[in-house]
Amino acid sequence: MSDHILKRHNKTLLLYHLVFPLKYRKSVITKEIGKTLKQICFEISDRYEVHFVEIGYEPDHVHFLVQSVPDYSVSKMIRMLKSITAKQLFQRHPEIKAKLWGGKFWTSGFYANTVGQYSNEEVIKAYVKNQGMEKEYKKIHSEQLKLF
Repeated sequence: MSDHILKRHNKTLLLYHLVFPLKYRKSVITKEIGKTLKQICFEISDRYEVHFVEIGYEPDHVHFLVQSVPDYSVSKMIRMLKSITAKQLFQRHPEIKAKLWGGKFWTSGFYANTVGQYSNEEVIKAYVKNQGMEKEYKKIHSEQLKLF
């Protein structure tokens, strides 16, 4: 289970499930390239406030479960991750260029979803909808008691 990130004035637990397909959906990722990709991600963690909770891959796409800070919007984080990983993979595995012409490793698209640790959408929706209701209930209840 991921821990909260504490900063001077905030406490966050922001988890994202990200999926990046390879350009042309080419089957390029082997065990060796996958191992290199994971190493690159750990190097990114050392430099940026992005923690990779899990990394999984198929030959033509990669799944990440990442935790980050509010300073990075989802799109900014995705641009950074795609840029650094693609550049490093091309440098460390030049054989990839033969399969992916045009100098692009990832497609321009992606999948992103927030991951909740404590509850799901329905629980949060009900919680938000009922904000202030307890006070209203107490007010109505106390007014009804005054009638007796």
